[in-house]
Amino acid sequence: MKPPIDSLILTVRDQKVILDADLAGIYGVPTKALNQAVKRNAERFPGDFLFQLSDAEKQEVVTGCDHLARLKFSKTRPYAFTEHGALMAANVLSSPD
Repeated sequence: MKPPIDSLILTVRDQKVILDADLAGIYGVPTKALNQAVKRNAERFPGDFLFQLSDAEKQEVVTGCDHLARLKFSKTRPYAFTEHGALMAANVLSSPD
């Protein structure tokens, strides 16, 4: 059973966001596929749609959110999608859902 979406929403840089791994789970695609689709369509994602967490922000969300413990040892910093960015991600994904 998937967690409720509202439990996946975090506040980073005074914005409500959802991290790439959680958004990929919602859309039923691997995180890598989500991030590749975003990179292929970078012009559709201005700075107010998504941003990459700093090392300090990554550490803070991993420490504060039990479901993100899997990111603790990841070498990459996650992307944070705002509401508009999450909607645009749905548009650029080739997901069957």
